[in-house]
Amino acid sequence: MAKALHANIPVFVPHLACPNDCVFCNQRRISGTAEVIADVYGFLSKAAGELDEKFTSADIAFFGGSFTGIGESEMRRYLSAAKRVMEENPKITGIRLSTRPDYIDENILDILREYGVTAVELGAQSFCDDVLELSKRGHRAEAIEKASRLIKKYGFSLVLQLMTGLPGDSLEKTLFTAKSAAALEPDAVRIYPCVVVKDTCLADMMQAGEYEPLTVDEAVFRAAEMAEIFIEKGIKILRIGLHSSDLVQSDSVLGGGFHPALGEMVISRLYLKEAEKQLSHGNFGQNLIFEVEKGCISKMNGQKRCNILHLEEKYGVKIKISEVPFLDESFRFVKITKSC
Repeated sequence: MAKALHANIPVFVPHLACPNDCVFCNQRRISGTAEVIADVYGFLSKAAGELDEKFTSADIAFFGGSFTGIGESEMRRYLSAAKRVMEENPKITGIRLSTRPDYIDENILDILREYGVTAVELGAQSFCDDVLELSKRGHRAEAIEKASRLIKKYGFSLVLQLMTGLPGDSLEKTLFTAKSAAALEPDAVRIYPCVVVKDTCLADMMQAGEYEPLTVDEAVFRAAEMAEIFIEKGIKILRIGLHSSDLVQSDSVLGGGFHPALGEMVISRLYLKEAEKQLSHGNFGQNLIFEVEKGCISKMNGQKRCNILHLEEKYGVKIKISEVPFLDESFRFVKITKSC
């Protein structure tokens, strides 16, 4: 049976209602547009009608700005168009939006519920007040906590967007942020290592020597540490790292944790970490079989088999990877056994 596939129909609302630019942000460069869509219903209706047959369901997703701060009449204009399209097309099963934590209150949530919104994504970024201040977020961590609890109280799906590598951040602060986010029990998270994009305050800070961005390796390490916290809590990770199409101009990235395969590299690191844990606590001999679930061989291999080459050299072993339908519950990514 083919796997049911879900899609997002994105509507970018760049910089709508943002009171100021966060140091890392240039939505026009990330989304590729500075124009707001005038005919929202027409745009959404056309997009819904053109959904590929392989997608069995889709969400209408308002991304890019602080959606709940654009003014009630304008917000209702967007939402009414989305609700109408959802009612007309059975494949559209939800409406989601992203916004700032300090732009959530009970009145806002009443409006969102009226139009059938199903998920609210909060740009939390960090739970450390000093990092938020240095990043010019304009709110404190308590605003994230308050908004998250309200969203859950109203029955919306809660998604937290988190960053690592912001000004003033560290590994310890990153882990604190991940643990604080997990404690709020969101339905899902997105993990974004900070990327330095042209025409941002952060780019100016980097060029002035006031900010040192993460390397790709550092970004992979930190994101993997964050991901492990959420996996242990059973919290879904929707995405790790910016999608390459999010940066539509090839010369946009000046530095930081950007790589087209960053998410794969992070997951691969988790496989490596689990394998090393088992190897360091067991006596398996020289010839080993690594059992992974179907479709996960590349995750265990790593890029250019870097995981396997590292393990074979470090532990003096020979490794063969074998697919199995599923792993025992006590094994998260890989199960190591002796070769016959």
